[in-house]
Amino acid sequence: MDSYLIQVNGHGDHAPMLDVHLKSTGNTISPGKVKGRKPRWAVRASEMSKKTFNPIRAIVDSMKVEPNPKKAMISLSLGDPTAFGNLPTNDEVTRAVKEVLDSGQYNGYAPSVGYQSCREAVAAYYNCPEAPLKAQDVILTSGCSQAIELALAVLANPGQNILVPRPGFSLYKTLALSMGIEVKHYNLLPEKAWEIDLEHLESLVDEKTACLIVNNPSNPCGSVFSKSHLQEILAVASRQCVPILADEIYGDMVFADCKYEPIATLSTNVPILSCGGLAKRWLVPGWRMGWILIHDRRDIFGNEIRDGLLRLSQRILGPCTIVQGALERILHRTPPEFYHNTLSILKSNADLCYAALSAIPGLQPVRPAGAMYLMVEIEMEHFPEFENDVEFTERLISEQSVFCLPATCFEYPNFFRVVITMPEEMILEACSRIQEFCEMHYQGAEGAQDLECDK
Repeated sequence: MDSYLIQVNGHGDHAPMLDVHLKSTGNTISPGKVKGRKPRWAVRASEMSKKTFNPIRAIVDSMKVEPNPKKAMISLSLGDPTAFGNLPTNDEVTRAVKEVLDSGQYNGYAPSVGYQSCREAVAAYYNCPEAPLKAQDVILTSGCSQAIELALAVLANPGQNILVPRPGFSLYKTLALSMGIEVKHYNLLPEKAWEIDLEHLESLVDEKTACLIVNNPSNPCGSVFSKSHLQEILAVASRQCVPILADEIYGDMVFADCKYEPIATLSTNVPILSCGGLAKRWLVPGWRMGWILIHDRRDIFGNEIRDGLLRLSQRILGPCTIVQGALERILHRTPPEFYHNTLSILKSNADLCYAALSAIPGLQPVRPAGAMYLMVEIEMEHFPEFENDVEFTERLISEQSVFCLPATCFEYPNFFRVVITMPEEMILEACSRIQEFCEMHYQGAEGAQDLECDK
């Protein structure tokens, strides 16, 4: 048996020191002499960090192109509604935060899932007879992105797969791959206003499928699913016994001729984790306040998923307490006209952009019904000098100083995404430049054939 001798040595004015000698079978282990290992530096990045990949950053960072110095840059790529200063949040929202800050009552740590009173406020705001909610059904998170991360982490293990839309928000893939989760893409159909190809979706399900991600309203498409289509999606999930992760950060951000239906209000048996937050509807993405709403009327998730979310939330101890403290006031004091005015601006911009781009030969925009985006097809056969959407958008930057995000970022080549949150005059200028660019490079059927023959 190993023996341990602890000796306290004190000399003069110096504090006592502990001498620890480890004796194993009579041999003393000297410092610096560990058998079989020569000390050396070997610091390496983790496997998780190596697996983490953001398609947007990878593509955008590889676009080594300078804008035309004779034209001011117009960026239609960033999904931040505050970027241009024309869509401020409501005064009641900022006043609520100021009151909480001045109170000094929310400067400490909160429970990892959020303050009980704040969870009650979110539950009360979204509660309805078709999808009842209580405080224990709400997990507060650091933005909707963390809500999605926690939902994925609690539902899927390494080696399992998730079903995500194509085109779709790139974060799903970024998070899944870092966790060792396989991503399977189901198709959205532009000719059907980006409805899901249900047959293709169902064909992807196997015994390793952990969840189905449904993003409605959609980034990048700006589409809004009808009630009947949502019911069809639920029917697939029910037949295959696959839970749904609903990314509803753009919930209620739909134009006047559409109606938003939270998918949980239509579900009788499919369990759903709905992810949302303040970022888009209240125009404060930097405040990082999100939530997960747990809808589980048949008790399929049971305590296991709830307990799992609690444990996972304890890794960072929840979102900003100042914003938590203001949540109830933000949810209940924000006047209806604020939401109406925001949507009116977005609808007007969407109509302007759609009309202008529809008139440009070689482009086919898909009319949006909500959110902050519009997708545009590039008829590549009429632009034979460009290999793909990435080259097209690169040249658009270098010649016209207009930056649209190539839809390869969303796993959907030969389209590009336009953000519709900028001021009207900026949209008109950007569309005018896009038209000039396309007229410069457009080749009709005969011209394209001639160019092909010259190769």
